[in-house]
Amino acid sequence: MSDYIINSILTGILETLEMTFASAFLSYIFGLPLGVLLYATSKGRLLENRVVNAGIGIVVNILRSLPFLILLVLLIPFTRFVTGSSIGTVASIVPLTVGTIPIVARMVESSLCEVQPGIIEAATSMGASPLYIIIHFIIPEAAPSLLQGGAINVATVLGYSAMAGVIGGGGLGAIALQYGYYRYQSDVLWTTVALLVVMVMLIQELGALLAKKKRKI
Repeated sequence: MSDYIINSILTGILETLEMTFASAFLSYIFGLPLGVLLYATSKGRLLENRVVNAGIGIVVNILRSLPFLILLVLLIPFTRFVTGSSIGTVASIVPLTVGTIPIVARMVESSLCEVQPGIIEAATSMGASPLYIIIHFIIPEAAPSLLQGGAINVATVLGYSAMAGVIGGGGLGAIALQYGYYRYQSDVLWTTVALLVVMVMLIQELGALLAKKKRKI
């Protein structure tokens, strides 16, 4: 590979990390409250509300059911409105965030459901409010599962970021398409694939270690 390709790959790694972690962070800002709301308003929970739960659930399920490539295309006008462009690394963060929010919401809901009912009953018997119980009892108790789910989510965003190259997004996905696929440079294609695999494995391993450490505390 030429020096130009090597420099492009190094730049692509940085762009991929930027897209991945920015999108993962933003998706948790919106997805974490949604997941908590889905959990709290479900049947038998602290804030049981069928209407709210069903409404949020429908929106989340619709967004989850859309293939990411289709979502990328559908969000082009919105992406252009938010960032002023529909291509590039920054623009890719918008559909990556929107596409990941429903995944985060369901992961958070699933993690919170793992909390033992006895903990909630004990907190309720002490007169704690539902919001206090959620913040100070349920979320801390579910922290290991949330951390592991967070690592899975970041790895999912990383995979999605590669697909963003189809509509002009930056990162390793764009390099794989431009040089590996369109120009038939198989060495570039396999190099980018290997880098993505290694990055996913490292993220998942880090998440597993953090979750394990949290369980021991």
